Amino acid sequence: MVLVDLGRRINSAFAQLNKAPVIDDKALDSLLKEVASALLESDVNVKLVAGLRQKVKAKVKTAIESGADKGKDLNRKNIIQKAIFDELVQLVDPGVEPYKPKKGHPNVIMAVGLQGNGKTTTCTKLAVHYQRRGFKSCIVCADTFRAGAFDQTRQSATKAKVPYFGSYTETDPVSIAAQGVTKFKKERFEVIIVDTSGRHKQESELFQEMVQIGEAVRPDMTVLVLDASIGQAAEAQAKAFKESANFGAIIVTKMDGHAKGGGAISAVAATKTPIIFLGVGEHLHDLDRFSPEPFISKLLGRGDIQGFMDHMQNVTMGNDPEKQKEIQKKIGEGKLSIGDWKEQMSNIMNMGPLSKIASMIPGMPQGMMDGSDEETSMRMKRMMIICDSMTQAELDSDGSSFIIYERPEKVSHKEKEKEKQLGKPVDINIKRLAKIARGAGTSVREVEEMLCQYRMMSNMAKTVGGKNGWLQNIQKMQQAAGGAGRGLGPNGMPTPSQIAAMQRSMPPGMLNQMRQSGSGLQDMMKAMMGPGTTDQDMAEMQAMMKQMASGIGGGGGGMGGMLSSMLGGAGRGR
Repeated sequence: MVLVDLGRRINSAFAQLNKAPVIDDKALDSLLKEVASALLESDVNVKLVAGLRQKVKAKVKTAIESGADKGKDLNRKNIIQKAIFDELVQLVDPGVEPYKPKKGHPNVIMAVGLQGNGKTTTCTKLAVHYQRRGFKSCIVCADTFRAGAFDQTRQSATKAKVPYFGSYTETDPVSIAAQGVTKFKKERFEVIIVDTSGRHKQESELFQEMVQIGEAVRPDMTVLVLDASIGQAAEAQAKAFKESANFGAIIVTKMDGHAKGGGAISAVAATKTPIIFLGVGEHLHDLDRFSPEPFISKLLGRGDIQGFMDHMQNVTMGNDPEKQKEIQKKIGEGKLSIGDWKEQMSNIMNMGPLSKIASMIPGMPQGMMDGSDEETSMRMKRMMIICDSMTQAELDSDGSSFIIYERPEKVSHKEKEKEKQLGKPVDINIKRLAKIARGAGTSVREVEEMLCQYRMMSNMAKTVGGKNGWLQNIQKMQQAAGGAGRGLGPNGMPTPSQIAAMQRSMPPGMLNQMRQSGSGLQDMMKAMMGPGTTDQDMAEMQAMMKQMASGIGGGGGGMGGMLSSMLGGAGRGR
């Protein structure tokens, strides 16, 4: 991932600061030297880095002189780290609001940039992004300079089911752009994206052509598509494009590679233009909305909860709402078939690489999950293939069709019917498993492993849903506390009297069951982390959970504090 090394270097510098016995000017200079070195190695402009050092020093000096540190080194460390975080945010935040397309109105967006920066692919991604949000979007290919440009637009737009316009015979890009925009405006399209030829500042004729296209289509917003790997040249090129096309936003592409990426930061500062999207992959949905503070937060391993929620929402947008409601209802009732489980697996795969999701979770820095994506993806794909080898009846079942049950002969018809439902399992139907394994091109053992994975998920659904499941019990507890969100105490948590009311509303035995689970949350974490978990692993996991809880609960105990109060200390562990 781009800029991962920068995040690691800055985090390493923060770690050295935390180890320092005394926080004085020498410790601050050492930290700033390391941060500056990391920024320079990531191709950030030297003037920007020098300015950052001066601003951080001035902020820290002002805060200490005003007595904000209260004479304590811990407070001084927090002041320094916050000052650096704020200045890093300022590097990627010019403080300018980009243009936002309006529904029911034609919004013309013109894409410009260097050759090979990924403009054509980005135009299709942008069209898909707005299409998923209810806009009627289309693409106009005005790139007549590059051979095969229109073919690429036609292929990607057809795949994305986005209308497009271009010509194999017309050689004047200004004419094509004008015709395309006029056509789509008449057809009442709301987002019209014009793709132009790639060019650089030395090509004055192409720059003049870009100006002419701009005058012909009068775009509401011109977007500079910038390659993350361009390096120090980004600033000079961005300035040249700004003077000619006066672009109002930047899209940085190839952010899934291992480029340094600092050039994009320099371009933002040089042109005072905001970044609006990041291209993070080759697929049509690999376009992430950019926000300065969450970006730096994720870079430094502090996570991006809002980004995570947005990503989840984007994933569910493409799914059938009725199907999702049906699955949610089944989970609420404690029923989950193999087919439902397969559907959920498909949704997880659509979320993208595991490393991308992990980087959005507080306490898990970028790059931590690198290398595990391919293996995890392959395992999930194999499970999907195994499910595809099953009959519809098997997919609609709860897995019982793969088990042979005991069938006593000398019983009444009524008892036999009951035994059919509750008979004791005596063996696994190997013939069925072998048939599925042959169809999926895998082994019986792997089919058994897949069924075990499903069984774990199914049992979890039964625990959460059902007549006496956690969902219903939590709803009862909320009602006992006066309804969800009503009259809560500090940090949005229930007051002691509300917790007592919730305890009384619990079904008999539920509180004892929670207390008797030994070390409570520790046991649950061990089960989640799997066999072979060491004490050190547990300590790291608990530290991460504590960090997350402090962020979610606002530092006031959060959910863990509420559980501890309800369990009478059982949730704290040994």
